[in-house]
Amino acid sequence: MEISERKKQILRAVVEGYVATAEPVGSKAIAQESGLGLSSATIRNEMAELESMGLLEQPHTSAGRIPSALGYRVYVNELMHRQQLPEEETAEIQRNLQPGSGRADKVLSDAGRLTSRLTNYPAYALATAPAAVTISRFDLIHIDANTFIVVVLLSNSTVQNKLIRLPITVEQAMLTKLSTVFNASFTNLPEDRITRQVISAAERAAGDTQGLVAAIAGFAIETLAETQASAAFVSGTSNLLRFPEYQDVGKAQRIMNYLSDSSALLKLPTPESDRDVKITIGPENLAEELKDSSVIVAKYNAGDSLQGLIGVVGPTRMDYSKVAARLAYIANGLSWLLSGGAVEPPMLDGGKDPDGKR
Repeated sequence: MEISERKKQILRAVVEGYVATAEPVGSKAIAQESGLGLSSATIRNEMAELESMGLLEQPHTSAGRIPSALGYRVYVNELMHRQQLPEEETAEIQRNLQPGSGRADKVLSDAGRLTSRLTNYPAYALATAPAAVTISRFDLIHIDANTFIVVVLLSNSTVQNKLIRLPITVEQAMLTKLSTVFNASFTNLPEDRITRQVISAAERAAGDTQGLVAAIAGFAIETLAETQASAAFVSGTSNLLRFPEYQDVGKAQRIMNYLSDSSALLKLPTPESDRDVKITIGPENLAEELKDSSVIVAKYNAGDSLQGLIGVVGPTRMDYSKVAARLAYIANGLSWLLSGGAVEPPMLDGGKDPDGKR
């Protein structure tokens, strides 16, 4: 879409004016406050053309304009200034992200609360395993006639075990056969591929009619599920009620309910591999509950065992540049803290641009 420089400046003025006031922006206000040196009539004509291009909307006849979702997108992609955080904010973030802050779950919970406090939006922090984990090896250790231990070596080099007690006698020879079957049929399989058919085939191969294969397979599935479980922390959901866009309590409640579902949070947008921050505006969101909201999310990386996201949800009328700068700085701090200093500490200028570039 070709947009003249003058139109871009007017679009910028509308976006920034609407973000600041939550009121439609008129041509007179832009003429008086923007410093563009244009008459109200000229600005009004340009705003009408921006509206015809789908970048502005007029909520009421004779009212000023507000940005459309497409208008916000053009603003974010082409017009948004790089934001630097004030020193007092960087100092506060650094105070809250210090070595010795506690376990990873407490660090993420605290980071979510800090993000919500600094942005005034609901914030979420997620930690997930970086890739699907599988089982590399099974060992079955005979204890006595009714007891054995299942030991599994995972592809991430961790070891899990479980003591299994049965009301039946289990011979060492049977455990040896089961170990052979599981190492042949269950290793290197992700959780979703350990199916009823695979288990049944293993029962036939081992000659098991006593439920031994099912017990071992159940432990394998449980172990793999736990490695993929994500820690999710949400803070400040009631902040939504501060904004005029969510004065409809039902609308706010739908978003609050959405944010309380950790499985839904896992489906929120993720920055591309070459970028640290992603901004998703209104109808760009796949979730129906977020079609009138925006999501800004930054990723952090704490080494091979942990990676995650920290983000906010709020109205499309959001100060995208400022929020993105805060999230990028906090994410950089999390990477530094959770990696034990393996990455660079957060920088005083507020980190990277929202597009992931310096």
